[in-house]
Amino acid sequence: MSVIKIGNVEIGGNRVIVAAGPCAIESEEQALTIAKSVQKSGALIFRGGAYKPRTKRSSFQGLGEKGLEILETVKRETGLLVITEVMDPRDVEKIYRFTDFFQIGSRSFQNFPLLIEVGKTNKPIMVKRGMGAKLDIYLSAVEYITAEGNEKVILCERGINALETYSKNTLDVNAIMALKTLSTFPVFGDPSHGTGRNDMVGRAAKACLVVGADGLLIEVHNNPSEALCDGDQALTLRQFDELMTELKELAQTKAIGRSI
Repeated sequence: MSVIKIGNVEIGGNRVIVAAGPCAIESEEQALTIAKSVQKSGALIFRGGAYKPRTKRSSFQGLGEKGLEILETVKRETGLLVITEVMDPRDVEKIYRFTDFFQIGSRSFQNFPLLIEVGKTNKPIMVKRGMGAKLDIYLSAVEYITAEGNEKVILCERGINALETYSKNTLDVNAIMALKTLSTFPVFGDPSHGTGRNDMVGRAAKACLVVGADGLLIEVHNNPSEALCDGDQALTLRQFDELMTELKELAQTKAIGRSI
């Protein structure tokens, strides 16, 4: 298993790394409030979208460059590592200056010009599995990154489309186990997109931990009912803090033997 190290954070080692934050950055106040809270709870990475690919054009699309500047403020004031999504190859150079990780979203996992462009950088790249992608197709897409010389890849299972409509997506925990066999890359689970439901996120996060995920990507908002993006799947600050306590206890059990 490859280990990706940034500063004092090692991804793929014994410690399960938690990245937390809002789906979209809405303001500096919102981002800092959430960042300071999730950091206190034990998150090591702040996640927040500056550019948001949305199904409906009329939906909030993110703050763009202003969102990147807010990410920079969060990093400076908290010391947290930051991750944000890149959608367009033309934005790679700009976003490079503000982020510690590139995130490739599920809609972009086969955007080959984008994968090639981020592959030319030296930053870690989290690639989310496509909503309907089989694992061989998913891993083939990742080869577009590694072929450019960047081996700092993090895989992320974020749920797949299925027949069931109770949850937004179906979190494929089998995929987490399989990916750890089929590749040497660290694997994250995204219980927020994987369920789309606030009341299911915690249990799904624990399931990811049990099957061997090296990290978790969890959406957190200081006021989910007013969130401009994916409020239904965001945990409140208090819910996240309580979940982190439970995850830390679970990780330390003999059956798992890891830390958070």
